[in-house]
Amino acid sequence: MASVADLQTFLTSGEPVVSVRLTRVRGSSPREMGTEMFVTEEALFGTIGGGQLEHRAIDAARRLLANGDIACQLDLPLGPEIGQCCGGRVEVSLTRMSDGDRDAALTRAEVEAGLLPHVYILGAGHVGRALADQFQHMPVHCVLVDQRSKELALSQAKVEERQSAIPEFDIMTAPPGSAYIVLTHDHGLDFLLTSAALSRGDAAYVGMIGSATKRVKFRKWTEKHCEELNSIAALNCPIGAGGSRDKRPAVIAALVVAEVITALTSETAATAPSGAAEPPLAAQ
Repeated sequence: MASVADLQTFLTSGEPVVSVRLTRVRGSSPREMGTEMFVTEEALFGTIGGGQLEHRAIDAARRLLANGDIACQLDLPLGPEIGQCCGGRVEVSLTRMSDGDRDAALTRAEVEAGLLPHVYILGAGHVGRALADQFQHMPVHCVLVDQRSKELALSQAKVEERQSAIPEFDIMTAPPGSAYIVLTHDHGLDFLLTSAALSRGDAAYVGMIGSATKRVKFRKWTEKHCEELNSIAALNCPIGAGGSRDKRPAVIAALVVAEVITALTSETAATAPSGAAEPPLAAQ
């Protein structure tokens, strides 16, 4: 995912820039009201949804630059008239950006970055690093946590890295609504971290690598050691259980990223009742 630093580089390149913003959305649209992208004579930053909608907006923005205009408005039906099938209608505001506009855009980007949900990858082994590789492109603040500096050093992803002697503390101090994926090098540590994440009661997602058998063992372990944890119904274990038999790290990571992003963005997940009973486990 592009960072605030990337946007700052784009906006301070010295080129004239047009802000392209969806100011009104009626019916179905590829993006929501307020979505913004930036257009120069030769480059783009961001997207308002692609297709003919975006093509026409970019063309209008570059005509605005070429003509020396300050602003214009577009009102576009997202139907057969422009070769798009969403069925809604959008109004688009195009504005040549002043220095103040650029500063304001950066401020908005910084605020939005601060509101991104946190995803904690607890374990920087093969699957943990594959997860970081994919989460770096998602609209989240990803934190890769491990006790081992050598494993962290193997990651090339543009995510936050933490060498943590006590990763339970990282869980304790995480923002509400965070997601936790536990896949350390030690089953005992997996159990400790997973129970810590579940005990918070406010996690958007808690996943632990392993099998149905490991889930059974974890449930028995919590019954003995975690009196405050009444249920592990919220636990995803196995993680990435999408039906694929492929166990390569990148494939597992892709399935887990899909689970996590669904949990973070789904309206159903946001309104699901808590405290459900533990579902039946697969036969061993």
